Amino acid sequence: MRILNPFIAVLALIAVGLVAAQVPGGQALIGIVLPYLAFALFLGGVAYRVMHWAKSPVPFRIPTTCGQANSLPWIKQNKIDCPSTRLGVIARMILEVFLFRSLFRNTKAEVHEGPKLVYGSSKFLWLFAILFHYSFLVIVLRHMRLFMEPIPGFVAALEFGDGFMQIGAPVFYQTNAIFLAAIAFLFLRRVMLSNIRYISLPADYFPLFLIFGIAVTGILMRYVFRADVVAIKQLTHGLTTFAPAIAAGQISPIFFIHVFLVCALLIYFPFSKLMHMAGVFMSPTRNMINNSRMVRHINPWNDPNIKPHSYAGYEDEFREFMKEGGIPVEKE
Repeated sequence: MRILNPFIAVLALIAVGLVAAQVPGGQALIGIVLPYLAFALFLGGVAYRVMHWAKSPVPFRIPTTCGQANSLPWIKQNKIDCPSTRLGVIARMILEVFLFRSLFRNTKAEVHEGPKLVYGSSKFLWLFAILFHYSFLVIVLRHMRLFMEPIPGFVAALEFGDGFMQIGAPVFYQTNAIFLAAIAFLFLRRVMLSNIRYISLPADYFPLFLIFGIAVTGILMRYVFRADVVAIKQLTHGLTTFAPAIAAGQISPIFFIHVFLVCALLIYFPFSKLMHMAGVFMSPTRNMINNSRMVRHINPWNDPNIKPHSYAGYEDEFREFMKEGGIPVEKE
């Protein structure tokens, strides 16, 4: 049911989009009103989540350390995996955001005969995560041609590079196939691996099905149900200039299904795990400097009226109880 319910939910969204596109006023609702509403909720939701995270105090210095910390001069420090300067944190964040470095370092553990615990490389998740995110980015940037006039030069160059292996007409974009393959891998990984399937929730499957639906409807619209690109660009460019117009009867219903699913994703995004896109920048395990040995950090939640309680004071207060419990004490 954790898989079936999200799948049914996406099918229901497709059905709603199909029906709404064929009733009077439905196309204007999906093509004009809903995109504005979804975009506003997306921006507002993301801004709210980021500001909420930014205002949350971090009581401890908790950067993830995967290498040698800054120590004695003759001990070589790992300046990226255990940064003690702001420059090191910036380098770490760049590698994390653009190359998913922590995922690349991921290893798998297996128990062999003996018993013996063996660690090995696990790069497939990193590879398909890179393919998924960068294909998604390229597809989004390619869609800018529908919203801008004139079309920016980098968008035209991106389209040329993405479709240089042209197979027939219209142009076959490589990112379309890569994107579908990456989604299939991420889904099958959750289904086939028992440990991942055990911890997976409907909230993990729903965005996969939703994004897959967006990709499939877009591909069908391009290669099967040929939509009127001129009428679509008139609508999308009108949305950016706040003068949208829908040419009656010229746009295929599958376009409105596609738009409906995209709007559903935008609305769902700020309230889901997909917010890791912005959350990675707010993660204290990544954006903090590991300088606990150089700087004293005060817990922002400490009550100023409460005096510090050292271990020596703690032992003085509870020494007899500690001795009765067999806990070693520094002073007898």
